[in-house]
Amino acid sequence: MKFETIFEDDKLIAINKPAGLLSIPDREGKEVSLKQILADKYGEIFTVHRLDKNTSGVIVFAKDKAAHAEISQLFESRATEKIYYGLVHGSISPQSGKIEEPIMQHPSGNGKMILSSKGKPSFTEYEMLEDFRRFSWVKFKILTGRMHQIRIHSQFIGHSIVCDDLYGDGSPVLLSSLKKKYNLSKHEIEERPILSRLALHSASLKFVLNEEEYSFEAPLPKDLKALLQQLRKLNN
Repeated sequence: MKFETIFEDDKLIAINKPAGLLSIPDREGKEVSLKQILADKYGEIFTVHRLDKNTSGVIVFAKDKAAHAEISQLFESRATEKIYYGLVHGSISPQSGKIEEPIMQHPSGNGKMILSSKGKPSFTEYEMLEDFRRFSWVKFKILTGRMHQIRIHSQFIGHSIVCDDLYGDGSPVLLSSLKKKYNLSKHEIEERPILSRLALHSASLKFVLNEEEYSFEAPLPKDLKALLQQLRKLNN
């Protein structure tokens, strides 16, 4: 699976991860991961943070133990700025706000997270950028980096991320569900979804390391751009 290197120096490498590629190896180890690909090239690579398999965008890996310790400390001390964009179900009201709900792993160990007073403090700021009535295009700024944080916080306010099969209904977005008059083309046996993966994108990451400022950005991938263009067209 192809991916773009956004930036690289002797301390770290920033990648624009495509949706569908694991950040790090899973427990079964059957699927290729971005970390494995980078390790094959660099010999050793260190995990700083993760993106869900079906989330696209900016992710950073450290190249040595010293850089890993320094960058990880920045993440733990909330000295980073992380911006995501996502499409959620429904029209959000209020259009901006801050979600402060602690998160912990589900006791069953099934890979899900839950909101619980026993969980770790978790903070997400959100701002609706566009209202499509059935959907909203939202900017998220996460002040903590819990697993599935945006996904479960979005579910908490009643607006799950589109195509989220853990915290939403997981249904793909079909053009036939958006357009009143829709017909399959002559060459189609069944309709292909406009989007069938998690509608979440890691857009930018900023931090200062040893007095040097790092700033990485990843443009929206084609699938999210195409969906937004269609929603804007139908919204006019």
